[in-house]
Amino acid sequence: MGEVELTRMSSRGQIVIPQDIREEMELEEGEAFAVFGSKDSLLLKRIKTPSKEEMLKKFEELVSKGQKKAKKLGIKEKDVSKLIHKGRGIKE
Repeated sequence: MGEVELTRMSSRGQIVIPQDIREEMELEEGEAFAVFGSKDSLLLKRIKTPSKEEMLKKFEELVSKGQKKAKKLGIKEKDVSKLIHKGRGIKE
């Protein structure tokens, strides 16, 4: 971690993150942060939103895992609707 930097809060409650810290962390305009406060301390935690490509990859991984599990359990595509209804307590 870099050196300690000083900053001040504006009348609107805005705090500037010093440029060398922004550069070191590769922060960009519009980045989201969770802010935690307690007594005399503030903590900023960068919130990274996954890209569309990352979300698609995760979805594909979940689908693949589901398909493998269904195959292992002997569940066919035609069985899915019945299983959903059964899980919801709906009689066919």
